[in-house]
Amino acid sequence: MRPEWNSRLLIGEPWSDYGLIDSGNGRKLERYGRFRFIRPEPQAMWAPATEDWRADGEFIPGSDEDGGGRWYYDKPVPAEGWPLHWKEVTFQSSCTPFRHLGFFPDMAPVWDFMRASTADKPEAEVMNLFGYTGVGTLGMSAAGARMVHVDASKKSVAQARANADLSGMGDRPIRWIVEDAAKFVAREVRRGRRYDGILLDPPKYGRGPDGEVWRLEEDLPGLIANCRQLLDADSRFLFLTVYAVRMSALAIGELLRQAFADLPGEVEAGELTVREEARGLLLPTAIWARWKR
Repeated sequence: MRPEWNSRLLIGEPWSDYGLIDSGNGRKLERYGRFRFIRPEPQAMWAPATEDWRADGEFIPGSDEDGGGRWYYDKPVPAEGWPLHWKEVTFQSSCTPFRHLGFFPDMAPVWDFMRASTADKPEAEVMNLFGYTGVGTLGMSAAGARMVHVDASKKSVAQARANADLSGMGDRPIRWIVEDAAKFVAREVRRGRRYDGILLDPPKYGRGPDGEVWRLEEDLPGLIANCRQLLDADSRFLFLTVYAVRMSALAIGELLRQAFADLPGEVEAGELTVREEARGLLLPTAIWARWKR
């Protein structure tokens, strides 16, 4: 039976250590613990709720199209970062040269979905591809999953392991893998491995530790096909998020619908959003698609 296809929004709500305070005129004002920051946001085409934005720092983009720019600070901000919390997870946030702050808060509803999907299956086997600094990995581990965390960046995996120690999860069953995601998944297929769930948060472009080149539009279909071989009728989900590309939720939804046509379940796709605290409006941040049982 071919999975059904539905479209919907996933909404990231504010929590104690993060909130989208206001947005507009191509920028957004956010709180990260005790600090406030302003960052560029092209999707915020509307007017802000107020012009009085008091922040500790702001990221000013460069004039090129390659995502350059730098941080400017009005108040002291610790260069080494500061701890934040999401549920049971403690992690280090910091102002990175790439304009974000060491994690992606709009992924919180995705982490909640994964935890709910495996809540009735102790020690579910879950893989986090392009796992970055590990907040999602640790959120799943705290819920009892056995995790495989994969990222091509040695620095990112080191930070993820440090976040595990901060969270008191240094001894949890987590495999920390520094490797090109596509190569690792292909090897897992050859090994005959299976998983209960897979999260993919791929970049538009990237390089693996051995010089492998990742181009989203070219390489995503093959990676999805291999991930499908790691899942079966007893698996619970595959969740894909896509940022900053000229691609629609309809396109990646159809990619998953075809890949999972032979499994029971449902395919959904839509937009990832964050709710603004000032007015409750929704700021779109990414597109997503998922197969779920």
